[in-house]
Amino acid sequence: MKLSLQYLSDTTGKTQAVQLPFTDWEKLLNRLNKYEQALKLKTDLKEAYRQVAILKNSKGHKQSLKEFLNEF
Repeated sequence: MKLSLQYLSDTTGKTQAVQLPFTDWEKLLNRLNKYEQALKLKTDLKEAYRQVAILKNSKGHKQSLKEFLNEF
């Protein structure tokens, strides 16, 4: 993704801000949203695998998928 950026500097030449066209900003937000969704999915899947491992190693009654789905 190529962005059209403009850098704003103070009187000493130190960069203080960056400007970009609004359409580029929207594209960046959209991409960020996709990355956040992917990260959440990955995190949720890791947690699900962790819970499955715990269930496999536990003793006692284990709820079937059918029982779980019938709760709702």
